[in-house]
Amino acid sequence: MLILRWKYPVLLLGGIGISNVGAWVYLIALNLIVLNETGSPLAVALLYILGPVATICSNAWAGSLVDRLNTRRLMMGLDIFRAVCIALIPFLPSLIYMYIGAFVINMANAVFQPSSMVYMTKLIPKKDRQRFNALRSFINSCGSLIGPSIAGVLFWLGTPYTAIHMNAVALLLSAFIILLLPNVDQTKEEAEKQRFTWKMIRSDFRVVLRFCKGAPYVAKIYLLFCGTTVFMTAIDSLEAAFAKGVLLLSDTRYGFLLSVFGAGIIIGSMINSLFAKQLAVNRLIGFGTTATAVGYLVFYGSHHFHVAAAGVFLIGFAVTFANTGYVTFYQNHVPVKVMGRFGSILGIIEAVFIVALTALVGLAAEFATIRPVGLLSSGGFFLLGFVAVKAVMGSRRGKYFSENVVTNAS
Repeated sequence: MLILRWKYPVLLLGGIGISNVGAWVYLIALNLIVLNETGSPLAVALLYILGPVATICSNAWAGSLVDRLNTRRLMMGLDIFRAVCIALIPFLPSLIYMYIGAFVINMANAVFQPSSMVYMTKLIPKKDRQRFNALRSFINSCGSLIGPSIAGVLFWLGTPYTAIHMNAVALLLSAFIILLLPNVDQTKEEAEKQRFTWKMIRSDFRVVLRFCKGAPYVAKIYLLFCGTTVFMTAIDSLEAAFAKGVLLLSDTRYGFLLSVFGAGIIIGSMINSLFAKQLAVNRLIGFGTTATAVGYLVFYGSHHFHVAAAGVFLIGFAVTFANTGYVTFYQNHVPVKVMGRFGSILGIIEAVFIVALTALVGLAAEFATIRPVGLLSSGGFFLLGFVAVKAVMGSRRGKYFSENVVTNAS
């Protein structure tokens, strides 16, 4: 019975793993192509800004699509669309077209994320969600280690364009795996026939606003999750410059540092999946957020490789607890009928702050030195962790984290 119950979740994890490995291959290959063509680190940095900008442009309407369309068909269509767009990149005539192509692909990614979250929430029973989220984190962390290795082999065998085409194949394989999964949306025919208009989008904004007013605590916890993502993205933008320019690490040692980070994620994910029944969601959120911030403080306060390695290991280890806790809480308390709109619209706020804080941190590091900027940013993150602990602990919050709580997302 256990094997049958986990048949489709394991299949879904396989699709996520293939897609994640392909995404890393694509990212590294595209970075290398742009760097080879321009020789400019700024040109490469622009690729990282395209993601949150695409999110801002697409999330206003993405949730409206996700909550009305068949999520399984939408995910398959997006995988095929992204595969075609990525396969066309080597044939684009100039760099500006490459940026436009990357922007369109990022918009498709921004729609795929809430689609997959809604689908996973419907497919995975509540009692298995925490373990599934931990396993998903484990699969993603393996992808972050395997992906660059595969990219390196493909670069050795061919060119970055070879790696680009392999990612297109990986997305088609992911679409095929999704085809094998069950259809969890049986009653969306009427919704799919509705005309997609700006009036509908404005109405959906009001629906999300009413939900936030009716469930302010749920919205607060999700915004804390967004805050965690914002701080991590901004602080991570300094990581390579600090490791290479301040700690003076060689390429080999820097590569090893990234491997230590991956090892932290893998060990944390394994603990989360093995002890899912014993680890309370509120403690995952409180410990994970605070300990991740401590890891950044250790890293940016370090003067030696071993201390820096301890810091990045703690970041990787702790962030799996935070992510598992936040995502499980989100799935258990946000109704699936509004989940796409809720995640997409609040994701706009997250993306705006990512762009703003990353730009602010980058400018501060340009005019000051990297270490104090990293420590100050990490200190702000630690304060957010303190807010998270205060928000999730205490007897008054127990009803939101009880195993017997009736969830409207089931």
